[in-house]
Amino acid sequence: MLNSSCGAINFAMLSPAIKRAESDRFFDPAMLIDPAFWRSLAPQFHIADPAFYQNVTALDATPDRQRAVRELLRTEGYVQGSADWGVRPDAMAALVRKFSAANISPVFAFLFDEFWLPFAKLHLVYADILGASYHLLPDFWVWDVNPQRGDAGWKPHRDRGRSALLPDGLPISLTTWIPLSTATPLNSCMYIVPASRDPTYGTADENEWRFEYPAIRALPGRPGDYFMWNQAVLHWGSMTSPRGLESRVSMAFEFQRTDAAPFNLPLIPPLTILPFEDRLQLIAKQVLQYRHMYEVDPAIEQMALELIGSGADS
Repeated sequence: MLNSSCGAINFAMLSPAIKRAESDRFFDPAMLIDPAFWRSLAPQFHIADPAFYQNVTALDATPDRQRAVRELLRTEGYVQGSADWGVRPDAMAALVRKFSAANISPVFAFLFDEFWLPFAKLHLVYADILGASYHLLPDFWVWDVNPQRGDAGWKPHRDRGRSALLPDGLPISLTTWIPLSTATPLNSCMYIVPASRDPTYGTADENEWRFEYPAIRALPGRPGDYFMWNQAVLHWGSMTSPRGLESRVSMAFEFQRTDAAPFNLPLIPPLTILPFEDRLQLIAKQVLQYRHMYEVDPAIEQMALELIGSGADS
């Protein structure tokens, strides 16, 4: 569970190292812990606003569709679908690109309710796959993969491997990846090796890759699509091409059953509207646990270290 007593973050407790504005930065790092700064960047978006969620209707599926989803996760390792999120993916993608232009990590977009909403709308899907008492893991990210910078998605990996599978092959944990802009092979769509085509999937040899190249499956996507995979399946984001027309903006969150030991802490109850301070600490945790994947602004890294230190359950 989250630390419910974290309260407001005290500016005075943060070191001078994060209070210096540098010539190559478009923001003062001290502003990052001020909700007013974020509202000024995106006045049309919402932060911890219960009214924003009042009319949210969770996506539902027929029993036949539910059975098909579970079977695909067991046999192929992934499933894809499409939904009306009730928000504007193009506006969300534009905000992420605005962050990138200001040298702000895109993961800070999770301060806004709009970036949590699609996962809330999938609540019944998660409940059917993982059990009614499933939780969100403190593992999420936002990408802005830009062909003009020669960017690439994350390298081939299994999120957790066979430890994330039940004996019957169904998931203990899963990842949901949502494109907010069109994702193509030219701007880094997802690629996956279906479980049924991966000889070492779910085995003690899962770190050895013996699949045939024709087994690789491209997963191009459009705003409104979503992709779920169990955390043993092998996947990656491709290298971009200069021919890509726009950056690929996407987001992902991880989930797990609660009748298994937590893969990470704190677990987040579904449909919880977290206050700004809790969101900021969770984002700081992401900055630190994924810093091996990115070059992190030193001031943001320092801020994250100090925020994590101020949260007992982080």
